Amino acid sequence: MRKAVVIGASSGMGLEVTKLLLNDGWQVGVAARRLDRLISLKESYPELVCERIDVNQADAADLFLHLVEQLGGMDLLFYSAGIGKKNPQLISDIELNTVQTNALGFTRMVNAAFQYMASHGGGHIAVISSIAGTKGLGPAPSYSATKAFQNCYIEALEQQAHARNLNIAFTDIRPGFVDTDLLGGDNHYPMLMNPQKVSKQILSAIYRKKHVAVIDGRWRCLTFFWRMVPRFIWRRLRL
Repeated sequence: MRKAVVIGASSGMGLEVTKLLLNDGWQVGVAARRLDRLISLKESYPELVCERIDVNQADAADLFLHLVEQLGGMDLLFYSAGIGKKNPQLISDIELNTVQTNALGFTRMVNAAFQYMASHGGGHIAVISSIAGTKGLGPAPSYSATKAFQNCYIEALEQQAHARNLNIAFTDIRPGFVDTDLLGGDNHYPMLMNPQKVSKQILSAIYRKKHVAVIDGRWRCLTFFWRMVPRFIWRRLRL
């Protein structure tokens, strides 16, 4: 039986992809920071292996490896943990907490997965980053910067795995705005996407082992043109 670990499984895309993996016959281990959500998830899906993990804690990597051991191995890591807020006022706590979770916490967990797969015959690391990493976004500076970091980190690990002849595949999933808890119930975002539909596209990209998957087609078009905007014009835009 194929084995997957989902980090950030208590809500949003992590929860939706967990359900799809179970329906497809995967054995799934889940991790999340909120214990009440994990308990509720275990009640709904008793077959799950659960571990409470806060990616910002120093022991997070050890708890992750304990979860993998309980599961009996890991073929796929699906990483969906992260935070993000608009912060045009540059409130320091918001900026620093975002960097702590989306850069340091992300690196801690993805690095642990890479090291495990490197010593256990390979596997597949799939992470949710964001289209926000395409350009620096003035309304959410630390969020867009950390998503660009995630894009670059996965690209670097993919290059290293190839150079070391490691059988590790990578999928960098970059959604546009999805109607999840991360947006705080705000439905005024443009081109807002349904989480159930997005989760199916995510799993399809994972099964096809796509290197980069921008979801959906509208966001692929938009980010294509974003990249073409010269810096002297981009810095004058009011987003």
